[in-house]
Amino acid sequence: MEFEIPWDALFGGVLLGLSASLLLLLNGRIAGISGIVSGLLKPENGEVLWRVLFVIGMVFSALLAPKLGFELPQSLPVSSFFWVGIAGLLVGIGTKIGNGCTSGHGICGMGRLSGRSIVATCVFMAVAVATVFVRLHLL
Repeated sequence: MEFEIPWDALFGGVLLGLSASLLLLLNGRIAGISGIVSGLLKPENGEVLWRVLFVIGMVFSALLAPKLGFELPQSLPVSSFFWVGIAGLLVGIGTKIGNGCTSGHGICGMGRLSGRSIVATCVFMAVAVATVFVRLHLL
């Protein structure tokens, strides 16, 4: 069996690391999406422009990637917008309780060897595994 390198994932990971590093080095900020978006909802100290540009960059990169030859993962069918809304609400509550999201803790915090982020990421992963198990085997 031959191993094929997932170039799209590798390139995406490099871009994530580069953008997170640049934001930290040039702006002194962590590239945690929940923190960036919540800062747009309650702006402080005129820190709106870079947050808006960051979010616009995320949205447009997803639109631009297929035009550059990158394949996006297939979307799962949405069975109910009600459940999608509930899931979004729970994610928002979880990021507030956890003081950050998977991008802030899992990418940036673990890269800085933050103990709090390492624990948070382990909890995220354990809950994800439990959720998949329950969904596939008990529901």
